[in-house]
Amino acid sequence: MSMKSLDISDIDEMLPKLPAKKIQAVRDYVGYLLEKEKKRKAFVKGVLEAEKEPGILFGTVEDAVKAVFDETED
Repeated sequence: MSMKSLDISDIDEMLPKLPAKKIQAVRDYVGYLLEKEKKRKAFVKGVLEAEKEPGILFGTVEDAVKAVFDETED
């Protein structure tokens, strides 16, 4: 069994011991973490795609990051 499976098993055993309000808070937090991971993956994908473009040059790191964020918002 993988470490991830063991961690999930531990969480599964703990959740029924929580009141409903706390379970909702856990659900909301997990949703928040998933959204952050989705945004991180989109950012990384955008950076990797920008690196492949031979004609794109940026004056600063900030310009490159702004271009990636602008692209992921479309």
